[in-house]
Amino acid sequence: MARLDEPVDIGGVTVPNRLYRAPLLECAGNGEGAVETLIDELEPTAASGVGLVFQGASVVTGEGGCAAPNMTRVHDPEFVAGLERLTGAIHDHGGRIFLQLAQGGLRSMAVWHAGYRSQNPQLEQLAVSRPPWQLRVLDRAGLIDLSPRVLDTSEVYELAAQFGRVAGYAADAGYDGIHLSGANMSLLQQFCSPLFNRRDDEFGPDPGEPAAGGRRFLEAIHDAVREHADDVALVTKVPAETAAPAFVRRHLSFDDAVGLASDLVAAGYDAVVPVAVSTFWDMSIVRGAYPDRAWSAADLRGEYAAAFGGPLRARAVSLLNRLQARQFDREPGWNADLCRAVRERVDAPVLCEGGIRERATCDRLLGGADRPPAADLVGMGRPFYAEPRLGARLLAGADALCASCNNCTVPQVAGEPGRCRTPAIVRERARLAARGAYDRPGDATDESGPSGD
Repeated sequence: MARLDEPVDIGGVTVPNRLYRAPLLECAGNGEGAVETLIDELEPTAASGVGLVFQGASVVTGEGGCAAPNMTRVHDPEFVAGLERLTGAIHDHGGRIFLQLAQGGLRSMAVWHAGYRSQNPQLEQLAVSRPPWQLRVLDRAGLIDLSPRVLDTSEVYELAAQFGRVAGYAADAGYDGIHLSGANMSLLQQFCSPLFNRRDDEFGPDPGEPAAGGRRFLEAIHDAVREHADDVALVTKVPAETAAPAFVRRHLSFDDAVGLASDLVAAGYDAVVPVAVSTFWDMSIVRGAYPDRAWSAADLRGEYAAAFGGPLRARAVSLLNRLQARQFDREPGWNADLCRAVRERVDAPVLCEGGIRERATCDRLLGGADRPPAADLVGMGRPFYAEPRLGARLLAGADALCASCNNCTVPQVAGEPGRCRTPAIVRERARLAARGAYDRPGDATDESGPSGD
C-alpha cells in the first residue's frame, strides 16, 4: 500500500508525496500583477507540503479559447518567462509545478457570455466539426451564440505545434510538467467525443474506435511537446462522457475512455487523469450542493445578468443549476471506478480527483491490504479555495473543511476569483489558523492565506 506522504515518479520527475492540488481557475489574467496573483494563489499550497501543484487551464492561443473570465494566456514567450518567479517559489518549498494547457473550442466565452460577445463580436470559436444539433438548436433560440470555424487538417497540426511551443516556453520557465486539459468540455475533449467529432480526415473517428481522432490529435501534441520540451513530464486528462444527458446517443463510454487512456500511455504520455464528464458544460465537473449564497449575492446580480444576457436569463441559469445539483450530488472520489479500471491497464501513474475531501478517502484510493489501488496520486481542487494551506492538515491526518457547496464556483462566471464564501467554513479556518493547524516544522510565520468572507 502506498502512503500519501510517499514520493512518486512521473516521467522522471520525482514528486515528494502523492497529494496534488488539482487545476482550478486562478483568475490571474495576463495584466500587471498576474504573476503576483499566481504566486499568492499557489505558493501557500506548496508551503503547506502539497507535493504537486497544477496551475489551472492556461490558453495556448492569442485570442478566443477562454472558457471563463480572467483566464491566463500562455502564447507569449515573454510572459511565460516571467512565470519563472512562480516556479521558483514552488521549488523553494520542495514542491513540483505542472502547467495545464487548454483551448476552449465550443466552450469558449464567445459562445455563452453575452457581455464578452458584445465586446468581441468578431471572435469565432475553433471547432472540430459542424456543431452538433443540440447546440445549433440553442443557437437558433438565442441562448448561445455560435460562430464556429472548423479547423482544416493543416490547422489541426498547427494547433498541436502551438501546444508544443508553449510547452517549450514553460520548460524554460522552470515548470516540471505539462498537463493537457483533455476533458471538462475543452477543445481536446471535443476531438475525442463522437458527439462533436465527425471529421473525415485522419483526425476523425474510426469504425469501432470513436476516440481515434482525439487520440491522434493528442499523439500529435505529444510529439510537438517532445520536440520543444523533452525533459518535462507530460500528463493529460482522459474523458469518459458517462454523465451525458439521455438525449445524447453518441458519447465516449467508460470502456472507450479506458482504451483511450491505455493508447495514450503507449504513445508516451507519462501519466493520465481519468474523469467522468458530460458532453456539455454542466455540474458533472463541480458536483455538490446548489450555491444559494452565491446566486443571491446582491453585489453579483448585475454581473450575472451581464454574463447571461439579462436578469431573466440569469434566473433561468440559476434554476438549471438547482436542478443539476440534484442530479450531480457530491460522491467522494466519484472517478475512482474509472481510475481503477485504467490503472489495471496502464504502466504509468494514474491521478484521481473529484469530490475527495477526507483523508480516509485518500488512503482508500491509494489501496490497502484488502483492496487494489485506484490511483497513484490523489487530488483536490475546491478545498484549496477554502484552505490555501490545506496540505499541512491533510498530511497530518485531518479532513478538508470544504462542504462542496459551490459558492466559490458560480461567481467565477462574473470574473470573481475563487474563494470560499461560506461564513461557517471561513470562521473555522480562522480558528484552525489561530491554533497553528496550518503550521509545519520550520515555518517562521503563519501563512494561512486570506480569510475571505
